Amino acid sequence: MSFLDLIEIAKRYPGVVALDRVTLSVAPGEVIGLIGENGAGKSTLMKVLGGVIEPSAGTIRVDGVERRPFTVPDAIKAGIAFVHQELNLFDNLDAAANVFIGREPLAGGFLKLIDRRKLNALVQPLLDRLGVDFRPNTPVAEMSLAQRQLLEIVKALSLDARLVIMDEPTSSLTIAETERLMRVIAGLKAHGVSIIFISHRLNEVQSCADRVVVLRDGRLVGELPRTEITHAAMIRLMIGRDLKAIYIPPAADRRQETTLEISGVRTTTYPENAISIEVRGGEILGLAGLVGSGRTELARTVFGIDPLLAGSVKLNGEPIVIRTPREAIDRGIFLVPEDRKRAGLLLDDSIAGNISLPNLRSYARALLVRKEAELDNAGRQKQRLNIKAPAVTVEVGTLSGGNQQKVVLAKWLSMQPKVIIFDEPTRGIDVGAKHEIYEIMRSLANAGVAVLMISSDMEEVIGVSDRIAVMQEGRISGFLDRSEFSEHNVLQLAVGVRPN
Repeated sequence: MSFLDLIEIAKRYPGVVALDRVTLSVAPGEVIGLIGENGAGKSTLMKVLGGVIEPSAGTIRVDGVERRPFTVPDAIKAGIAFVHQELNLFDNLDAAANVFIGREPLAGGFLKLIDRRKLNALVQPLLDRLGVDFRPNTPVAEMSLAQRQLLEIVKALSLDARLVIMDEPTSSLTIAETERLMRVIAGLKAHGVSIIFISHRLNEVQSCADRVVVLRDGRLVGELPRTEITHAAMIRLMIGRDLKAIYIPPAADRRQETTLEISGVRTTTYPENAISIEVRGGEILGLAGLVGSGRTELARTVFGIDPLLAGSVKLNGEPIVIRTPREAIDRGIFLVPEDRKRAGLLLDDSIAGNISLPNLRSYARALLVRKEAELDNAGRQKQRLNIKAPAVTVEVGTLSGGNQQKVVLAKWLSMQPKVIIFDEPTRGIDVGAKHEIYEIMRSLANAGVAVLMISSDMEEVIGVSDRIAVMQEGRISGFLDRSEFSEHNVLQLAVGVRPN
């Protein structure tokens, strides 16, 4: 017996059908995996369910009663809570204040002062429930990305929700934190709370979902009961075809010369530990490790964002000194950052403007950028990388995550890369776009580029890499060849144990 029903929901915008007669029911204590490529209509459907937008047609029923209109207060009253991928937290407040923002317990009579003791007492059991490593009075500004993600989940739990919608909730979590979240989901389910779990990580969907609902081009194209949830079945419904194996072997199986050699490098995060690693031309070297192991800090140091405390970097056997990103770029060392929206793109600029930005001199004449040359190059890159956009003049902020990532790649491919460092290359990207990114990475390697891929996605690390290096607390704990690849071996090295 369902408590929430969406019946024949449609949403139309000028020239676009975002949702086309979607019907979805939610039963108490049910975990529904909602999957689909970017642009499939998942976000629109959730906005309808949250009362943010009004459907063009269709009916919403809560406990059998039709609700029209269905507004944000109606959704909250119905017990619907969201855990958004884009975190909605106040950096200037602590954890407890964020959880009960606008609902704080008050004291002091007409003064209406916030009762901090009671507030902390309300929040602490919720933190204990998730087993987090921060306290009610921990400032959000001091929290890691993973801790902030967990705080968003605590906010949802504080609402005594009947339905919690989790949008990519594990995108910033470690393996241990993801396992903890899975236990939290099981606990919520046992107490009759329903979950809609939206994720591009299909192994997580397979792990927790009772039922999978698949959207494609705004339509509900199929459902999978628990007994039929497999990677292959989900992908087939999402993109309408089977995908090839994730690993794309090199064009030529020969040992390449070392392109990037990092020797005894010490970073500001782990100044006591030295890192030595080689990346060969023509290979994809996966860099694995737990969140906080120092992988991103190594990339930032090699790219010139953070200072190099000790050690050396060689490019094609020649020692180089990189103090700024400009010096790295001039030598052909490029970084695709973990957070493309904050560090990789100007969201309010056009595709063409973003692509030309690192190399404006090549488009300029007499210190003036030649728009025609800029647009011509952007058009070539758009076609080469299959960037889905009506024109290269559209703002990057309007594109899907996968297409935004392609724009980041396009600006580097317009130049002459020798080394490209990918930091979480497919975070928040749908399965179809992921494989396009993997194909681009392999084509770069086949062209002789040295590719260093940092990833927390175990399936990605094992499926894409030619070799794997594993970091643990600022040091390389070991290397694995393809014949040694396994999740067990990677995790053993990640915690500092040499596998048998």
